[in-house]
Amino acid sequence: MQQLTDDERALWDAWQAASEALSQVSAEVTEATGLSDPDFTVLTRLHDADGGVLRQSELCALTGWHRSRLSHHLRRMAERGLVARSEVPGGAEVRLTTMGRAATVRARPVHADAVRRHLVQALPARDRRRLQELLGRLV
Repeated sequence: MQQLTDDERALWDAWQAASEALSQVSAEVTEATGLSDPDFTVLTRLHDADGGVLRQSELCALTGWHRSRLSHHLRRMAERGLVARSEVPGGAEVRLTTMGRAATVRARPVHADAVRRHLVQALPARDRRRLQELLGRLV
């Protein structure tokens, strides 16, 4: 197997540096609210859903997570009172609890401020649109 070329290595190094810088967003949310990045992901998907309820399969699709990863994480979140799960015909339903809703409302402004400082303000609008297009290609 060949090693990376200088250009490929430079791209990878830039990717890693940017990833590290953007991990500050998650760190700030966790520090301010106690929510992990996966917690915040699940809570915001539920909060944005009609009535704060989604089928577990829909939540899998929205997060891009494997079924088992989501299931284990939801169990831990349910133990902390952030979500409730119930069996329904053909699967499971996940519901945002009052505690989960309050945690989401507290975390969203912290997240928004951190995203703006660490990402949005670092790039002019045209570069943000281009970056979004490029990242869309990767996923």
